[in-house]
Amino acid sequence: MRAAEMKAAFTGSTGAAAAPDTAVRKPRDGGLARRAARLLRRGGRPVLVLYTLALGGGLGLVSADWATRGGYPFGGVRIGAWIAWPRAGATNADPYTRAVNARRGEIPLAVGEGLLLTAAEDDAGRTLDATCTYAVAGAVPPARAWTLTVAGRGARDPDRPLMREGFTSTEILRRPDGRFEIVLAPTAEPGNWLPAPRAQGPMRLALRLYDTPAAASIASIDRGSVPTITRRDCAP
Repeated sequence: MRAAEMKAAFTGSTGAAAAPDTAVRKPRDGGLARRAARLLRRGGRPVLVLYTLALGGGLGLVSADWATRGGYPFGGVRIGAWIAWPRAGATNADPYTRAVNARRGEIPLAVGEGLLLTAAEDDAGRTLDATCTYAVAGAVPPARAWTLTVAGRGARDPDRPLMREGFTSTEILRRPDGRFEIVLAPTAEPGNWLPAPRAQGPMRLALRLYDTPAAASIASIDRGSVPTITRRDCAP
């Protein structure tokens, strides 16, 4: 009799087993989206306007940062491994070009002053790597003077000692035929050695031609008149 009373008390009047208190509840799908929609409905048009402005502003900042983080996004003319930027210093340059100049803190060459060419790849189309050795050889288009510099992307390593960052046309060692070869490498090389700007990571070369007739006509520059960029080897 006592066992029957205990069973009746456990099963209840309906005879079904009581559900345990620790039953797992299924999460509601889309809870966050529902709360956001409920907030927009309660706030009405002002909240919707503020949400749209915040979303548009955030997307605009992200896209502007992406477009100005590297080189110039528009207006380049490819010549071999190099890209010429004839309008980088023009007064009517596009807003993105002006934003890149402002972010770098550079004063670009005006149309009548010279021409800028940059290279982020070698002649085989591979990204310039600071752990590799490159030969930058040949000649440059006619110009009164020129400079060749190298830079890494991102902030400079504070622990890395300051070293040469480029060559000028007046200090370069040339061959008897007037051509030159610059060795871009992480370790010292004989001749025109240009140290890599960092221990690892991508690099970018910049060739600036001063007082050059090529600035008025990019079509006058062919692939044979710009230096070749050949990768020799890379550190393991």
